[in-house]
Amino acid sequence: MLSSIPFALILLLSIPFETLAVPRPLTSAAGQFVTLKRRSQITRNESEWAAWAKGQRDAVISKYSKQRKRSTGVNLIVNQGLDSSFYGSVAVGTPPVAFDVILDTGSADLWIADTSCDTTCAGTGNFNPTKSSSFQNLNKDFEVTYGSGDAMGTLGQDVVQMAGFSVEKQMFGAVTTTSSNFLQNPVTGLIGLAWQSLAASGAMPFWQALASGGYWDSPVMGFQLTRFLNDSSAGDLEPGGSLSMGFLNESLYTGSIDYQNIPGGQASYWLQAVTDLKVQGKSIPLSSGVGSYAAIDTGTTLVAGPSDAIQAIYAQIPGSVPGSGQWEGFYSYPCGTAVEVEISFGGPSWTISPADFQFTPTGASSSYCYGAFYEIPTTQGSPPWIVGDTFLKNVYSVFRYDPPSVGFAALSEAALAMNGVNAVVPTPTIGSDTAIVTANSAMALRSTSGLTVIISGLLGFLLLV
Repeated sequence: MLSSIPFALILLLSIPFETLAVPRPLTSAAGQFVTLKRRSQITRNESEWAAWAKGQRDAVISKYSKQRKRSTGVNLIVNQGLDSSFYGSVAVGTPPVAFDVILDTGSADLWIADTSCDTTCAGTGNFNPTKSSSFQNLNKDFEVTYGSGDAMGTLGQDVVQMAGFSVEKQMFGAVTTTSSNFLQNPVTGLIGLAWQSLAASGAMPFWQALASGGYWDSPVMGFQLTRFLNDSSAGDLEPGGSLSMGFLNESLYTGSIDYQNIPGGQASYWLQAVTDLKVQGKSIPLSSGVGSYAAIDTGTTLVAGPSDAIQAIYAQIPGSVPGSGQWEGFYSYPCGTAVEVEISFGGPSWTISPADFQFTPTGASSSYCYGAFYEIPTTQGSPPWIVGDTFLKNVYSVFRYDPPSVGFAALSEAALAMNGVNAVVPTPTIGSDTAIVTANSAMALRSTSGLTVIISGLLGFLLLV
């Protein structure tokens, strides 16, 4: 039957395989498109919001602090909501099984909750190594710490598939313990999309193995996120936007992508320099050089910055007052004030919607709301700014492998129309394309029939608070 089907022969013999991360191209030349979904807001009382705010600030301080190793354990409870949770699926093993995972450009490790994980692993359907014929136990402990919690287990390797691409021997953590409330159904793990230098495991991240091996048509990842923050009728799950790998979805942005290289070309976090910041039309004094660096982090919900800049921001908002207690580092202001923020990273200025700047009232009957920008202490060696989804919901964002850079573009009308829309929520799948791959060669044969579904076709991400 094979002789009756035309195939495209993809020659890979000239490309060296990456150690413990050998990618196999199971994709069309145009790349693959991945649908994201978002966990919507949770009703909270005032004290719960206060705990959330403290956890948010402590999480970012912990995540980017260089006073500890990323593999040390910090247990912080995560309250997810108000556009803070976006997640999708990858497939692991032979036969492949889909898992919902956090997608985080602020970290670089992949891990999945193991079936032996204790009660802290609350995801739907954990990874069972005995059910995968291709799994290899590396018999090495794994531990990684984030601002919002930690995960521990052992390292293994297996086939990992995402968005129509596959890495045969991807190293990842089979996690047996996580911080309390770190995972919430249906999420069962996390995939880091920062650079290998940040990986606690030392493994090359999935995306980097593909990009460095030339398996993408274009060495880019593109994100578009939806907004349901100001939609009182939002359900528990709503469509969250999309992630593309290997190409950019031109229907989701207008104009050109403004790329700015990572400062110094040192690829760890996806860093950009904040060169201009305006609030209500007035410029905010900013530091230069390393004092201006910002991590562009899909794993952080809000925007954290140095105290002097944050204080200057709220000084431009009449009636704003600093928070206290669990709200330390945050500021509140009259809810009726539409706060306009513009930010530049060396190119055009990008506007943050007032709906994203305002994230929750200070109380059930209060006329004051807390702002999405908050203070964190400056720590040597870590970026002073952490720019999360408060900003990223307002742009089409691109993370480029070569040269290492981040790009932004204005969202198209089609992308903006997805905000608050009543639509079907995407579900995990195992595959979106037909592919036949020889087991131990550098050769892949791709069917043109498009009938056999064997690999992961959906990917999304959860925003880590």
